[in-house]
Amino acid sequence: MPDAILVLNAGSTTIKFGLFDILPTGPQSLCKGLLDEHDATPRLTIKDGDGVVLFDKQQPDRDDEAGLLDDILNWVDGYLASDDLLAIGHRIVHGGPDLVAPVFIDDAVLEAMQALTPLAPLHQPRCLSPIRSIMSLRPELPQIACFDTAFHHDLGPLSRRFAIPRRFDGLGVRRYGFHGLSYQFIAQRLAEISPTLTEKRTVVAHLGSGSSLCALRNGASVDTTMGLTALDGLMMATRCGTIDPGVLLYLQRAHDLSPDELEKILYYESGLLGVSGLSADMRVLVASDEPHAIEAVDLFVERAAKEIAAMAVSLQGLDCLVFTGGIGEHSATIRARICARLAWLGAAIDPQANADAADRIAAASSHIDIRVIPTSEETTIARASANLLDGRLDPR
Repeated sequence: MPDAILVLNAGSTTIKFGLFDILPTGPQSLCKGLLDEHDATPRLTIKDGDGVVLFDKQQPDRDDEAGLLDDILNWVDGYLASDDLLAIGHRIVHGGPDLVAPVFIDDAVLEAMQALTPLAPLHQPRCLSPIRSIMSLRPELPQIACFDTAFHHDLGPLSRRFAIPRRFDGLGVRRYGFHGLSYQFIAQRLAEISPTLTEKRTVVAHLGSGSSLCALRNGASVDTTMGLTALDGLMMATRCGTIDPGVLLYLQRAHDLSPDELEKILYYESGLLGVSGLSADMRVLVASDEPHAIEAVDLFVERAAKEIAAMAVSLQGLDCLVFTGGIGEHSATIRARICARLAWLGAAIDPQANADAADRIAAASSHIDIRVIPTSEETTIARASANLLDGRLDPR
């Protein structure tokens, strides 16, 4: 077996990871794993490409992250046998204005990423914690940071700038955008499907616990819905999305809420959970006949359709709509309802193709090409890590 790269994608309650073969044609997935920390005793599960379970273990101590990661690394060592683990690639949510390309992690880079925590308080600490643990466990093993914000780095001023005094833009207060590793994967996948697709005015809807849109053309981000932080834009599982800033001032003044209390409400208690009062899980809400659950789904659909239309303005038209992410890939109901709200733009779906989650779900009458493309942030990270390692190993 050739040399390999391990990719870690840390979420709020899970760490997804993938082990990739490094081949001349690019990284190839060997196996995928999930460290699920939802329950009192986390579970580590690893499966091959056919879904066969290779490793499954309940972890006795959820607070011993170093021990959990050590289990992963030891399993990888045994799986690779005599071959080498070249590096570990990490998804880092926020790179700020300066970290705009994959980079080897050292103390200075780690400190710079730590300084961005106020811009992504829900995600950044979870991204950085495994890095510190692995520095302790395997100090000789290169670690590589790949940034969700980097794909949107070249947004033009009309998409990037907030309408506040210009001096704040110079301080880095701007729209950064997120889910960039997912959008980069989709952009490459569209080019693989057909080179003509890259030229189309495309909106990619990454819908999941965190949701955003990206206006895409010629493989580049033209506009996106998330902003300085991952709170902006679409309604999400527990995040509010776009909100009148006056609401926040009112809550602070009239209800004496502190910044920490506001942060908790906006990140953890809002979105689908806040409106429904029932669940943050779209599957639960779609299946429910509770009025507040129905309203939460209605609001999610309405907000998504409105924002897709706004992205069409940035693109000056809409030729292609791509659904991806947990909800985008798996909820035929949400796809159908969003497209129904966009019928005036010429969107129409084939009900059977949509029910089957086919690659193309547009009806013959649709003026917009509508697709479902599974994303893989881990593949994007593996590609970027391999390219960075090539540059390091071959100075030419």
